[in-house]
This record gives sequence, structure tokens and C-alpha cells, in this order.
Amino acid sequence: MEELDLHHVFELGLVLVMLAAGITAVAKKMNQPYPIALVIVGTLIGLANVPILEPVKSFITEGEVFNFVIITLFLPALLGEASLKLPFPHLKDNRKPIISLAFLGTLLSFLIIGFAGIWLLDLPVPAAFVFAALMSATDPVSVLSIFKSVGVPKRLATIIEGESLFNDGLAVVLFKISSLYLLTYLDLGVAGFGLGLLEFVRVIALGLLVGAIFGYAFSQLTKLYDDYPLEIIFSIILFYGAFLAAETFEASGVIAVVVAALIFGNYGARIGMSPTTKLNINSFWDVAALLANSLVFLMVGLEITQIDLMDKWGLIAIAIMIVLVARAVSVYASISFLKNVPLAWGHILNWGGLKGSLSIALALSLPRSFEGRETVLVLAFSVVLFSLVVQGLSIKPLLRLLGTEQKDDAHLAYEALVARSHRYESAVSEIRKARSDLFLTEASTRDLLSSYEDEVTSLRSETERLFERYPELKERQQTLLRRLALYAEHEAIERLVREEIISREVAEREIELIMDELVRLEDTH
Repeated sequence: MEELDLHHVFELGLVLVMLAAGITAVAKKMNQPYPIALVIVGTLIGLANVPILEPVKSFITEGEVFNFVIITLFLPALLGEASLKLPFPHLKDNRKPIISLAFLGTLLSFLIIGFAGIWLLDLPVPAAFVFAALMSATDPVSVLSIFKSVGVPKRLATIIEGESLFNDGLAVVLFKISSLYLLTYLDLGVAGFGLGLLEFVRVIALGLLVGAIFGYAFSQLTKLYDDYPLEIIFSIILFYGAFLAAETFEASGVIAVVVAALIFGNYGARIGMSPTTKLNINSFWDVAALLANSLVFLMVGLEITQIDLMDKWGLIAIAIMIVLVARAVSVYASISFLKNVPLAWGHILNWGGLKGSLSIALALSLPRSFEGRETVLVLAFSVVLFSLVVQGLSIKPLLRLLGTEQKDDAHLAYEALVARSHRYESAVSEIRKARSDLFLTEASTRDLLSSYEDEVTSLRSETERLFERYPELKERQQTLLRRLALYAEHEAIERLVREEIISREVAEREIELIMDELVRLEDTH
């Protein structure tokens, strides 16, 4: 690639943003998952000869540029945005399936694909396990975008997000060990296995530590300011700082970002962020994540066309089957001993194990001297394309078949009424509080208060009419109340443990019963 000046780089970047934004806008207007549309259009652009886009294609598909944009520029932002908004209580309530899928599932998939790569794909040992690492994790950039666009039950979405955020970090660690140290460890025999295990634990533990330190430090920092533009800047520094610091110490940057953002979005938000700050931080990262996701998937489509697949169709077909089988075995084995994960969710978790940009970026980062590099690239690119297009396009029909599709229009209308009612009632409470705290006169607040109270009364009447048209909404409301009551029961048990009134053993049994009841509610509604 010829040397480009910064002005030209900016122009190419702007063209790419405009292209990605246009495709995303059309896909959203047609109510289709925009990541799939971007990959397909990107692939078509890569295959076609469009003179005006040739400079963009040659710039983006340069290996170093692609790696930098995906891993260093976009990955911390996307991981941070997803983790920032993930409530810790939801993670805690679903820790068993998340840990099982992220750790046991990833390791099972890694071993199955690795040994199958040696026996069925005739890959060298390091190449087989490098390919296994690339294919063992669900890429969070892909899976979060796809599932957010088609909609899944809240608890299932939490499990999917938790798995994709953590097993991505494990896969990167496995990739680095496989590509750099695997042969050395194999030559050392049992001692090598111990060293490999120690390195695996060190990288993960250090990533957790770096993330925890950054998350706690920046959470404390938010207590000193009530200035949301500044706190948005803090969040940017946090995500990229945690990632780069962990990488500097040869730890897992991915795990560091996830942990730091979880602490910042839960502990930091609780102790130091005003409602205005929370709203603006979330809005900022919504925009950043949409832009990053759009560019990522368009770039994946462009990059895929750079690999020659023509003479390897048989090998590609076997590789796809190996990855699908490994994913199925790892998912069903991981949830087989869990009581509160329905089998239907297992099917979604299995088929929703999408691969994406991170797999391609890691594959491209392999040194050209790495034995089997070209074959790994071909197989990785092919599986990613199959995953995003075939699996991605079939997720929505699968959700419909299994009864876990998005809510119907009546329920969405009801939720809109609830949201507006809550807004107005919160406003009424705030006005009354301000009148008391700031010694405002009743005359100065009467008109605004009356306006909000009229809106609340109108919404209540509208809700009653909606119930008359859709009687099943009343049953759904009772289900919602039951779910809230179960959450309250959960919190009550946790409080008893904290106050040392009951033992943790008794509490876990009670919480298991509560979670079983929550699962039954999900299954029947």
C-alpha cells in the first residue's frame, strides 16, 4: 500500500463512515439486523470493481490497518459499552450459566476443534490450536449486535452477553499461548503443561486485577465531579487505559476492560453519578457503539474478499462442520447440569455462537513465518462469513420457532404507557420535593404540577382501554408483579446473609428455588 497522508486517511475514513451509516440506516428502516446487511454489502463491494471505492478497499484491507482499527480502536469501546450497561445483579443471578459457558464451554470447544484440526484438517499442531482459539469464543462485537437487533428475553440476553464478554478474553489468551508457546510447552512434557496452565492463570488474573484497579479508581474519581462531559471523558480514558495497561503487562486487555467497565457502570454509577450523567454517558456510548459496529461489519465484509477460497471448498466445509459440532457439544455439556436454563435457550445459545471481526483480526496478526498461516486465514474467514450470514440470517426464524421472539405490539404499547406514566409520576414527585426543599410557593408550582397530574390521569384511562382490547395484558402484568416479587425475595435472602441471620448454604438453596420460579415464568410467557 502506498504511503497515505493524514488528510487522505481522514477522507477515506469519512467515506467509510458514510457508507456504513447509509447501509445501517436502510437495514434499520427495513427492520433487518444491520450487521448482516453490512457484511453482505461489504463482501459485494469487495468483489465488485467500483473505482471510487478502490482507495477505501486497499486502505482498510491492509492487515496492519485492519488489526489496529478492530483490536485497538474499536474493541475496547465495544466491550466497555456492553459491560457498562450490564447490571451486576443480573450477572450475579446468572453467574452459573455464564461461568459454565465462558470457561468450560470455551475450553471444551478449544480442545475439540484443536484435535479435529490435527486429525481431519491435517493442520500442524500450533496451527490447529490457533484455529481452535479463533473459533472457540463468540465474538462480542458480532453476537451483541445481532441479538440486540432481533430481541431475546432479558435473562437470556444477560447470559449471552456475559458469555461473549468473558469467553472472548479466554480465547485471546488461548490464541497467544497457542501461537507463541505451544510447541515449547509440548517439548517440556508435564512440566510444559504446568507452565502453560500457570501462564493461562497469570494472564487472566492480572487482567482481572488491572481492570479492578482502574474501575475502582475511576469510580472514586466520579465522586469528585458532577460534570457529565468530563465524566464521559473519564469513561473513554478508563476503557482504553485499562486495555492498554493490561496489554503492557502482557495480561488480558479484554478482561481488564470488561471488569473495569462493570465496576464503573455499577459501583461508580451508584456512588458518584447523577441521573443526568448516567443518561448522557449511556447516550454517548450508544452512538459510539453503533458507529463502531457499523464500521466493523463493513470492514469484515471487505476483508473477507481478500482471501482466495476457490480451491479449498472441501476443507472449508469440514472446518465449518467441526466448529458447529464443537459449539454444540460445548454448549449442551455446559448447561446439562444447570436446572434453570431451558433447553430452548440452549438451542439459541448454540446457534447464536457467532464469530466475527476479532477472529479475523487475530488471524491476520499471525506472523507470515507461522506454519499453516494461509490455511488458518482461509478457514477462519470462511467460518466467519458462514456464521454471520447463514447463522445470523436464521436466528430470527429460530427465535420465532422456539417462542422467544420479540414482544408483540400490544405488549410494546403497554410498556410505552408504563414508561410514560413512570416519567410523569417521577416528575410530579420531583416537583413536590423541590417545592419542599427549595421553599417554593404553591402558586409557582401549581400549573406545572397540574399539567403532569392530568397527563398521568389520561395515561391511566388509556391503559384501561388497552386492557379491554387485550385482556391477556392483565395476566402479563401479574407475571411482571410476580417477577418483581421474586426479585424482592432474592434481595431479602441476600440481606439475611449479610446480617449473618442465615448461613450461605441455606441462602443458596432458597435462591435456587427463586431462580427456578423465575425460569418457569420465562418459559410460560
